[in-house]
Amino acid sequence: MRIYYLRNCLFAALGIGWLACSNTPTSRKTADSVDTIATPEGYQLVWHDEFNGTELDRNKWEYEVNAQGGGNNELQYYTDRPQNSFVKDGVLTIQALKETYTGAEGTREYTSARLKTINKGDWKYGWFELRARLPYGKGLWPALWMMPTDQVYGGWAASGEIDIVELLGHEPNKVYGTLHYGGSYPNNVHTGSSYTLTNGNFATSYHIFTLIWEANAMRWLVDGHLYQTQTQWYTSGQAFPAPFDQRFYLIMNVAVGGNWPGNPDNTTSFPQRLDVDYVRVFQKPE
Repeated sequence: MRIYYLRNCLFAALGIGWLACSNTPTSRKTADSVDTIATPEGYQLVWHDEFNGTELDRNKWEYEVNAQGGGNNELQYYTDRPQNSFVKDGVLTIQALKETYTGAEGTREYTSARLKTINKGDWKYGWFELRARLPYGKGLWPALWMMPTDQVYGGWAASGEIDIVELLGHEPNKVYGTLHYGGSYPNNVHTGSSYTLTNGNFATSYHIFTLIWEANAMRWLVDGHLYQTQTQWYTSGQAFPAPFDQRFYLIMNVAVGGNWPGNPDNTTSFPQRLDVDYVRVFQKPE
């Protein structure tokens, strides 16, 4: 039996059976250097951001600046302004605001930020761990997810999409983990599941979101609790495990409105914040 330590909780692996831990991490991180970061057995730390500086590390992240709505009829203008994202006290904050903002692509009534690691952090397989506190409210849609670096198998979603965690703001105690694959739109499909807290919600305290991505399986955990395993997917004209046998990069954003969450209403308060304590990537040595 292998024993794995995941920050403040403990779980065991026996084959692919998992025992969940019960401790919910709500305090600040204890690891501020590489030497103090706990590493899962059989893995090594290959990339991380503890957000301990005073500004975003541009060697690890880049901004998307656009008002395109993400293909989902979202309402925000993504900017690179400090009003929409900043690093302070060891936390990266992505902040959605209700404001009239005009940029090169027009005028929107909401702003936010979207960050990605493409060509700065790209991985095939690994243990991905993020500690974050999520926003809430009707029409808020935070996401920590992955897209293919090289689009080897074609346009979305033939080359795949991995959603580590998404939340619909009107359900602040529930998160989703999803895979998108199949053919290019509209011949794409998705499979996934959700995890619901029995006490509290994801906006009032930090939680650890984990994706364990192997060649033939993906597993999603919240605070060490395994809630989903997927072992089947496909892409047009290619054998399994395509499309999830290529490099993917990380994205973090807070969308406002859109086809899935719906739009904000008079119950939605702003500003809303996605607070990210750390992002860590571990891989098995080759």
